[in-house]
Amino acid sequence: MRMQVPSLVPVGSAQTRRPIGEPQENSLGGFLRTRRSRLAPAAVGLGTGGHRRRVDGLRRQEVAVLAHVSADYYSRLEQGRERHPSPRIAESLARALRLTPDARSHLFRLAGLNPNLRPDTTRGQVHPELLHILDSPHQAAAYVLSPSFDILAANAHARLLLSPFAGADAAGTDQNLLRILFTHRRARTYFTEWPVAAAGSLHTLRLNAVRLPQDTDIVDLVTGLSAGSADFARRWEDGAVIGLDHAYKKVVHPAAGHIELSYRVHGVAAVPGQHLLVGVPAPGSRSAEAFTYLAAMGGQQP
Repeated sequence: MRMQVPSLVPVGSAQTRRPIGEPQENSLGGFLRTRRSRLAPAAVGLGTGGHRRRVDGLRRQEVAVLAHVSADYYSRLEQGRERHPSPRIAESLARALRLTPDARSHLFRLAGLNPNLRPDTTRGQVHPELLHILDSPHQAAAYVLSPSFDILAANAHARLLLSPFAGADAAGTDQNLLRILFTHRRARTYFTEWPVAAAGSLHTLRLNAVRLPQDTDIVDLVTGLSAGSADFARRWEDGAVIGLDHAYKKVVHPAAGHIELSYRVHGVAAVPGQHLLVGVPAPGSRSAEAFTYLAAMGGQQP
């Protein structure tokens, strides 16, 4: 009679619990699955419709939506069939799963990434159609905005125009137009029609918040500005929404003086909420001369 050899794998060990078809040593997938199971839907603004869930935590599809990736791609990450997400995707996953800084670092290491990497928030995530317009040679200030009004990319003229906000006066971040408008000490003198500029931007932000309810950047921005600016908090409560299609801005640049620009707004259906703003001065005007002077001076301030 053949003697049966007892299994050396303890009952209930990680090996016996590994889903069928999942590669061994799938540390990244296991970490994602564990964090997903511990995150309540209410913590990320998801309702249950009054029904009790069969399992705790978020579903895979819900994490995929929050991280702005496909459900198939996220499933492959958990199953170990995909183990090398980009820094941008890793950052999106960390935000979707509400990871602490330590947990975020751990996620990056499991993905084979440097934990100090930050998401590429500039040209890398800008739609090519917008980049083509942005790089076109013309006398215009052009920049791409995210739904939360982060400046994702800008041409030379736009960088010169916004150079007064390049320092730490913008509460440590000079890459968000709403924070510039409501927190920078120069904003209300630089934008000569500040109430119009502030209202238009804020109302568009509210419209983006309605269209993109899962955008955590918008949530974080509104939360931070509401706490740090009583003016923003009051204006946010008025409920108005305005679509962003054109704008007219008057500014006083420290190096070039008064400049008036007419802006047109371009969007791409493939990237909802992302817009390219192109501002041009009237031909032959004093603003056009100031614009040329600013470019020649390289934005140097007296």
